[in-house]
Amino acid sequence: MDPKDIRELIELISRSDFAEFELEGKGFKLKLVRQGVSTAAAETSRPKALPSPGPAAPAVVAEAEPATLTVAADEGLVDLRSPIVGTFYRAASPDAPPFAEVGSRVRKGQVVCIVEAMKVMNEIESEIDAEVVEAPVANGQPVEFGETLFRLRPVH
Repeated sequence: MDPKDIRELIELISRSDFAEFELEGKGFKLKLVRQGVSTAAAETSRPKALPSPGPAAPAVVAEAEPATLTVAADEGLVDLRSPIVGTFYRAASPDAPPFAEVGSRVRKGQVVCIVEAMKVMNEIESEIDAEVVEAPVANGQPVEFGETLFRLRPVH
């Protein structure tokens, strides 16, 4: 990712109400955390730090992270959550079949959707073998970090 793009993101996030912003691409992950809002320590594996444009400037983190799985209290279902902010897509292209639909079975490591962030298509994979029970996000809908993309029933 270009340092100019990172600076533009920092400016945009600084002017917004976001406390935290994450972006993942091939070989990198960018996490912007507004200082004073989160207690998470910010480290980076690419740029060590960028100049601070103001007192509420975000910190920068760049490292890989998979989608998050959360066990739901009811029925033993598992929530597959978005690891980044972006636009949700069910298929690789508008004319392609969806990666996963309600009722279908998915295998660990299988791509179940794409979340686009800044023109980067991030393939989201299932972390478990499971049956898709619910798909609450509509195709083309914006998603937030941690938003449930699929509810899965583990299959052994």
